[in-house]
Amino acid sequence: MTTVPPATAPTTGTSTTPARLPTQTFNSDMFLKLLVTQLKNQDPSSPMDSTQMISQTSQLASMEQLTALNSSTTESYNLQMRSAAANVLGKTVSWTDAAGNAKTGVATAVSFSGSTPTVTVGSDTVALTALSGISTSSTTS
Repeated sequence: MTTVPPATAPTTGTSTTPARLPTQTFNSDMFLKLLVTQLKNQDPSSPMDSTQMISQTSQLASMEQLTALNSSTTESYNLQMRSAAANVLGKTVSWTDAAGNAKTGVATAVSFSGSTPTVTVGSDTVALTALSGISTSSTTS
């Protein structure tokens, strides 16, 4: 059995040409390129079945709609997280810190800089998802 060495990028002088990395995502541009290539290279005596072409076009449309839906859902989720974090301001919140201690305090600030909003309680910064309880602050006069 003969072993074939792996393909390497061609070299010229002192520089090397980087090997092309494969595309990891399947998008509409790639689909259209594949469809056009398929149409260009089909056998004229046995053309592509029109039902296959319609099916592939429908799959492209479905993929684009699912991508748009995913983007819309992600945006909606992020907006809900921001709204929930803003509603915590001025309320008493409780959470468990990294050492396992239950803590309680009034939320004084919210930050949206990371992927999950964080709430400032005194000197602690707590992820919104780490809060275990929220109640209205009780003030005595």
